[in-house]
Amino acid sequence: MTRSIENHSRRRFLKGAAGLTLAIYFPWSFAQDAQKQAASATFEPNAFLRIGEDDSVTVIAKHLEMGQGTYTGLATIVAEELDADWSQVRVQSAPADASRYNNLQWGPMQGTGGSSAIANSWEQLRQAGATARAMLVAAAAQRWQVPAESITVAEGVLRHPPSGRQARFGELAGAAAEQAVPEQVRLKEPSEFKLIGQRIARKDSPEKINGSAIYTQDIHLPDMLTAVVAHPPRFGALVASFDPAPALAIDGVVEVVEIPNGVAVLARDTWTAKRGRDALTVEWDERAAFRLSSAQAFERFRTLAETPGTVAREEGDSEAALDGAAHTLEAEYDFPYLAHAAMEPMNCVIRLDREGCEAWFGAQIQTYDQAMLAGLLGLEPEQVRIHTLYAGGSFGRRASKGADYILETAHIVKAIDGRAPVKLVWLREDDMQAGNYRPMFHHRLRAGLDTQGRLVAWQHRLVGQSVAAGSPFEGRSRTASMPLRWRVRRTCRMPSPTCGSTFIHRRISRCRCNGGGRWAPRIPHSPPNASSTNWPRQPARTP
Repeated sequence: MTRSIENHSRRRFLKGAAGLTLAIYFPWSFAQDAQKQAASATFEPNAFLRIGEDDSVTVIAKHLEMGQGTYTGLATIVAEELDADWSQVRVQSAPADASRYNNLQWGPMQGTGGSSAIANSWEQLRQAGATARAMLVAAAAQRWQVPAESITVAEGVLRHPPSGRQARFGELAGAAAEQAVPEQVRLKEPSEFKLIGQRIARKDSPEKINGSAIYTQDIHLPDMLTAVVAHPPRFGALVASFDPAPALAIDGVVEVVEIPNGVAVLARDTWTAKRGRDALTVEWDERAAFRLSSAQAFERFRTLAETPGTVAREEGDSEAALDGAAHTLEAEYDFPYLAHAAMEPMNCVIRLDREGCEAWFGAQIQTYDQAMLAGLLGLEPEQVRIHTLYAGGSFGRRASKGADYILETAHIVKAIDGRAPVKLVWLREDDMQAGNYRPMFHHRLRAGLDTQGRLVAWQHRLVGQSVAAGSPFEGRSRTASMPLRWRVRRTCRMPSPTCGSTFIHRRISRCRCNGGGRWAPRIPHSPPNASSTNWPRQPARTP
């Protein structure tokens, strides 16, 4: 199999004769494969940590780096417990494999979102780093014939102060791989941290600055075709007919195919594909298209706000509390559809081969994407091999249970019978006009205050579109299909709260909403920080 793009740190690792590959919490079924890649490796190759002869420390990141600094955060956790030299630390994306790289907060799913990357990896990666450190120390103790307790580790170097002997990680990698994996290891106390909590250089910055970072647009495969899609002018519209002749008349355009989302033009490069799309003549069937204006949609939402909906939380009798309140406040908030407008527009590369499907893109929820591609292409999920690349932002755009740009790429590859790899490129105007938007929402709130301006009642009704309905997240609780999580601040206790919701379903992506403090200036005799001081304190939790 020919690959034009290969991670450099992996290439150096494969050239090494000795390397240490560590797997934490996973079975040992891949040990034989590990031995094929490195003679001295005795653990699984797809792990969290790899130490090479060149002293490089490669952290395998199961979460997507989309500009939020996840790669640096995850690597810091490992390097801290390992006592590694930060300049020697590298980060490599993990393969799509939920059986080993699942998000521990999401159950059997691999993915990134909800600010969960560090939280769910914290203990896991600390254990990985500490275990590697212990095995390196054991290898040094065995080689030098000294007690392990007499060895110190700092910045990638093991030292035995009484004898003056020392060795770098790479020198001991092969010997460490032969050590027994300790069942328990000591983790550092926060007071011992040297990297965590400090301002350190991001691991992705240099390659993003010098242009060596690999994004989907940088993938070039032999015989690859580039596709752009003519999307309908309205959501829900279908292709009635089209004339491919004007597009095919443009030099460099190879093929024009119809897919469920529109008409795709394939060419040898992006500009030629765009010219071909511009030359297309497409007739659209708009009978089932979504035609409501924003004003009309909000009017419907306000009507729905008067109807019963799913209750997210209810304590006490909020109606009675409102009736007895000294002061009441009411407000409505409308949030329109918004394009996510990530810096990098959506794109994807897919190639079919004898083993199944190979894909390159900024994968945010790999388990979704594997299942989606497998279902469309008639494969098993494990036959879908995803290379998770850097993503230039997401804001929820890539975290979709039916990611349009990925599906479109698969439909195009399928339409041409897999004769060539396909890179689908969404231009900026495509993403703004045809992409999934942050959902439209209407909020209606009522609050009651006592004579001291303290909150005694709260009602919050919202109408909009669920981002979890129809996904594996639906059904986990009665509020799992809600667009946002009803959170009570840790420092506050909500008296007599009721939160209800009503949903309609349209083509959407995801929504994250935050707010607070808007009503504080209207609370009688309230100080400037009334938004916090007038909320009753949450009692301390007991274990």
